Amino acid sequence: MQATRAEGLARLAAFTPKMGKAYANGRNYDLGAGAHKSVSQLSPYIRRRLIHEREAVAAALAAHGAVKAEKFIQEVIWRSYFKGWLEMRPMIWRSYVSGLDADLTRLDADRPLARAYGRAVEGQTGLACFDAWARELVETGYLHNHARMWFASIWIFTLGLPWRLGADFFYRHLLDGDAASNTLGWRWVAGLHTRGKFYAAEAWNIAKFTQNRFAPRDADLAVVTEGLEMSEPDGLPPPLPLRGALAPRTGAKTLLVITDEDCGFTPDDLAGLEVMAVVGLTQSHLRHASPQVALFEANAIRDCAARLGRTVEMVEARDPKILAQLATRMGAAQIATPYIPQGPLFDWITLARAPLAAANIPFTEWRDPWDARVWPHATAGFFKVKQKIPQLIADMI
Repeated sequence: MQATRAEGLARLAAFTPKMGKAYANGRNYDLGAGAHKSVSQLSPYIRRRLIHEREAVAAALAAHGAVKAEKFIQEVIWRSYFKGWLEMRPMIWRSYVSGLDADLTRLDADRPLARAYGRAVEGQTGLACFDAWARELVETGYLHNHARMWFASIWIFTLGLPWRLGADFFYRHLLDGDAASNTLGWRWVAGLHTRGKFYAAEAWNIAKFTQNRFAPRDADLAVVTEGLEMSEPDGLPPPLPLRGALAPRTGAKTLLVITDEDCGFTPDDLAGLEVMAVVGLTQSHLRHASPQVALFEANAIRDCAARLGRTVEMVEARDPKILAQLATRMGAAQIATPYIPQGPLFDWITLARAPLAAANIPFTEWRDPWDARVWPHATAGFFKVKQKIPQLIADMI
C-alpha cells in the first residue's frame, strides 16, 4: 500500500460500486490475503485521514443511498465512535498502558507464558486458522475484521493469554491501528467494553465465513460462558466532558506539526497562520511498531506536507524538549496541529507541555468538525450513535 491521498482516493473510487448490497452481504467473509474483495481495506487511509470519513460516507451515499449503504456507513462511524468513547474515558487508556506494562514484566519472568506467547505471535500454536492469521498480520499489516474477532477470542479464551499482550501484538503490526479502535475492540471481545457481552469464536462460524478454508473442530476452541469482567473488575467509568484544546492564534508565527493522527487537512485549515516551518512528528516507535507501519506513517506525513506545498522536517517523538527547541530555533510563537487523541502520542505530548510552557510557547490544536459532531454521542454503546447517524449525515455531508 502506498501511503498517499492519491492512492487512497483511487482505492475509494474502485470500491465505491461495492459499498451497497455487495458489502452488506459479503463483508463477514474472510477469504484470505489477496482475496479480501468484499471489504474495502480503506482503513489505513481513513485512520490517517488520507481519506476523510466524510468522503467515504459521501461516496457510499451517492452510489447506493442511505438504505443500501447502511452497513458500510456504520462501519466507518464505528471508528469515530470508539475514538469519542476513549476521549471521554481516558482512564481506560491509562489502565491499558499500566496493565500492559505489568503483563510485559510478567512475560519476562514467566517462562511457560513466554513460550505460549511466542508460539502465538509466530503462528506456531498448531491451530491452523489462528496461525495463518498471525502470519498474515505480520506479513501484510492487515487482518479482515471478522478474523480480528476470531483471533482475539482464541487468544483470550482458548489460549488463555493476557488480552493486553494480544492488543499490543495487533497495535504493533496493523497498518490501520489506532489506540481507541484497537484497545476497545479487544475489550469488546473480552467482555469488558459492554458488560455481559463477549465474543466467542465458534468452529461452525469460522468454517462458514472462511468458506471452509479453515475447519477447526469444536474441541479446538474453548466453550466461553463469561467474559473477563470478573477477573478485571475495573468497571465501566462514566464519561467525562470532552477535553478542551487551545485553538491556534491567527497572525502568530507558527510551527506546524503534522502527525499521522490527521494527514488530511488543507491550506484552508491554516488560514490566518504564519507558518514558519513544518515538522513531521512520528510516533510508531512509541508502540514498537513494525517497520512497515513506521514507513506508512512517515510517508503519510510526507504526503500531507507535499499537498500543502511545504518542506517537512521529520522528527521522532522521543526527547520531550524537542518541540520547544525546534519552535525556539525557528522563531515560532506557537505550535499548531490537528487534535491529538488519547494514545501514545498524547502521552508524549503531555510530557512535552512542560518544556513548551517554560519556553512560553503555546501548544494549540484544532478539532475536525466530524469529530466535534460524532464524539459527544459516544457516551454509551454504539446503538446511541447509530440512532443519530441519519442526522449526523444530514449535518455533515
